[in-house]
Amino acid sequence: MPRLPTPRRMVQAVQFRRTRTVEDSRMSLTEHLRELRDRLAKALIALTIATVVCFIFEPHIFNILKEPYCALPAKSRAGGGECQLFFFGILDAFMIRLKIAMIAGAVLSAPIWLYQLWSFITPGLHRNERRWSLAFVGCSLALFTFGGYLAYLTLSKGLQLLLGFGGDGLVSLLDVNKYLSYVIAMLVVFGLSFEVPLLVGMLNLAGVVGTDKLRSWRRAEIFLVFVFAAVVTPSQDPFTMVALGLPMCLLYEVVLIIGWLNDRRKARRGDASPYADLDDDETSPLDLDDLPPSDDRLLPVERSSIGDPVGTGVGAGGVPSNAAYLDVT
Repeated sequence: MPRLPTPRRMVQAVQFRRTRTVEDSRMSLTEHLRELRDRLAKALIALTIATVVCFIFEPHIFNILKEPYCALPAKSRAGGGECQLFFFGILDAFMIRLKIAMIAGAVLSAPIWLYQLWSFITPGLHRNERRWSLAFVGCSLALFTFGGYLAYLTLSKGLQLLLGFGGDGLVSLLDVNKYLSYVIAMLVVFGLSFEVPLLVGMLNLAGVVGTDKLRSWRRAEIFLVFVFAAVVTPSQDPFTMVALGLPMCLLYEVVLIIGWLNDRRKARRGDASPYADLDDDETSPLDLDDLPPSDDRLLPVERSSIGDPVGTGVGAGGVPSNAAYLDVT
């Protein structure tokens, strides 16, 4: 009779479980396609359930997305004291609710479909590759979340600056579809832009680019970051450009510090190999002329009693029989 799964036994089972290797994950093309189908089905089911839940709570989600516009002065928007967005199509109201629910559902179900994606990819990776990939995914999610939160904080200032150009004679009458497209674009652009320093840091940790080279690119990097921020931001106003460019420059400096620590760790560890100064694509020398002189070119062979008939331990030529040598010359 099997024993009951107590917490202690479950922990021991996880600790002593054999790590799944790449050889264990070899499957035929049909098996790979079947596994991909199953994992896509699980991800779609999770997305559907999360979308239905978010559709029920859509009014609360919409109020959160509308808050940056409602924070503007009353004279900058139509309706006076009320905060209202407008639609101009018969089906727009339903499609807007469905759009918000699907986006929120994708965010809510992200742990499930990311786990399905990770479970499909990770069997083909080695143990060290899994560790680095998991760290990369964790950092990328944190940076994307931080970038989206920063974009949400800057939405109100950007809208106030842009809508303020209308003066007293113009009042904004915003289409809700265009407003939501603007908000989503800002969140996605900020989130993806914060992934660029992470990519540079991964290249440094992989040994593709060194810290000295990154330091020499600092001025060009600052200039290109602000040009990039001015181009990719949907509003293209100076405040949003600075709000995106300044954190990216700070993250670049953090990458430099991490790269400097990584270079110091490599220097302390050192490399005693005679070929450490060779490039990755350079062939190592195998010339036999580089070996020691012929007198020292002796290799140990199996213990033999040849030349030692009396068992004195000394073979022919004065070489001990229990440490006989073979001349490779």
